[in-house]
Amino acid sequence: MAGLNLTGIEGKVAVVTGAGRMKSIGRAIAVELANAGADVVVTGTGRPPERYPDDEKAADWKDIASVAEEIEAAGRRALPLVSDAGDEGSVRDLLDRTLAEFGRVDFVVNNAGAARGPDRVPVVDMPVDAWDTVLRVNLRGAFLMSKVFGGRLVEAGAGGVIVNISSIAGKLLPPNTAAYAASKAGLQALTASMAQEVGRHGVRVNAICPGLVDTSRMADVFDDPEFDARAARIPIGRAGLGEDIGWAAVYLCSDQGSWITGQSINVCGGNAVAH
Repeated sequence: MAGLNLTGIEGKVAVVTGAGRMKSIGRAIAVELANAGADVVVTGTGRPPERYPDDEKAADWKDIASVAEEIEAAGRRALPLVSDAGDEGSVRDLLDRTLAEFGRVDFVVNNAGAARGPDRVPVVDMPVDAWDTVLRVNLRGAFLMSKVFGGRLVEAGAGGVIVNISSIAGKLLPPNTAAYAASKAGLQALTASMAQEVGRHGVRVNAICPGLVDTSRMADVFDDPEFDARAARIPIGRAGLGEDIGWAAVYLCSDQGSWITGQSINVCGGNAVAH
């Protein structure tokens, strides 16, 4: 029997938000979509080089421009754009520029997320602006992208896919993560509700819920002396890689994933089994 080949991605156009970091989920999703045959719009916040971590500085990393180079090396077209997912005007401009460059959009991956910061405290100690920042980027940003780009997918009448990058934290709801967990639980609710609204238009909406993934945003966790013991407690026995999430996103965008919608799928090495 021949192996499974994913189809339905060749020649399509994907938009991936939050894709500028070298060691990240967003970069892996963008590159894997390109490897599968999609042209890709990659967005980031336009970080100044002084904010790059040491490994990016050593590699002469150039944020979304470097990801665009990888996409082009895979033989696909790339469009790197600075964009703020939490601002409606910026999102509408992103759609306009995508259509001006490619004439279409087929896949939208809402990956932009707020950096770990002062929100990782008990609710009674949480600064209000920290709460607002996390909800603005993680949930409002995905809502605006889904509203604006989803409207285009419905209008175009050719179907399409929205993939929201959530987290198992939105199911496990651990302490000292209230803003993050609330934003990710809300993202799963957005996913389920929207999927039922746009399914009749051939548009599918799913969420991926990563567990512990080795990214630059999680550097403090991976540098912890207790990390190896923590990773060993994951049933598969290791932390995830960006590619693990990238491959899942590609499958959800493919023809072979065409009967999956409204789901929040854990990709976490078995660290969470909640549905």
